[in-house]
Amino acid sequence: MSRPSDPRLLVLHGLRLAGAAEPRDVADAVGLPVDDVRARLGPLEAEGLVTHRTAPPAGWLLTPSGREEHARLVQAEARETGARPAIERAYDRFRALNPAVLDACSRWQVREVAGRTVRNDHGDPDHDAAVVSDLVRLHRRAEPVLDELAAALDRYRPYGPRLRRALDRVLAGEREWFTAPSIPSYHTVWFELHEDLLTTLGRSRSAEVSEAVP
Repeated sequence: MSRPSDPRLLVLHGLRLAGAAEPRDVADAVGLPVDDVRARLGPLEAEGLVTHRTAPPAGWLLTPSGREEHARLVQAEARETGARPAIERAYDRFRALNPAVLDACSRWQVREVAGRTVRNDHGDPDHDAAVVSDLVRLHRRAEPVLDELAAALDRYRPYGPRLRRALDRVLAGEREWFTAPSIPSYHTVWFELHEDLLTTLGRSRSAEVSEAVP
């Protein structure tokens, strides 16, 4: 059985993933009741770990100290619960899928017309259908990875339902749920999962890119 995470960690974690967010968004991201999130923001602010910004993008966000504390907590949690080996295995499988998922997101946003790359205005139903079909296939391949992570730590459990919800809305014709950054679209949640894995394992995107260079 997977281990539950401390709610204090989860609130920090939700803000680390979202950047700037309101309590309801944090609750959705980490699977906590929204009232629990609200109750913890004041004490975290008193610790100097979070702050509220009124200028756009408005919402609660981590301070530099909060980012350091979050990284310390998630890395310690993975180590102390014994979940790190399972997370590392899932991360390797995630990395194998990541280029294809990002390529599908790119092809949803742009396409080739007469040898030129142009913004996808979604006027070519065959192009869009092919990209959506690719996303469905990739999601099926991602499901065992998501299940492995959920079995390792409870805080990974929301990713599967959130990605499935975004995919279902794309299949229902709501195009923005593929890549829109302002909602928990497929790309948004996939990006959050990537950030989660990197932070939990103490890795950086730059190191990841350099490892991929032959």
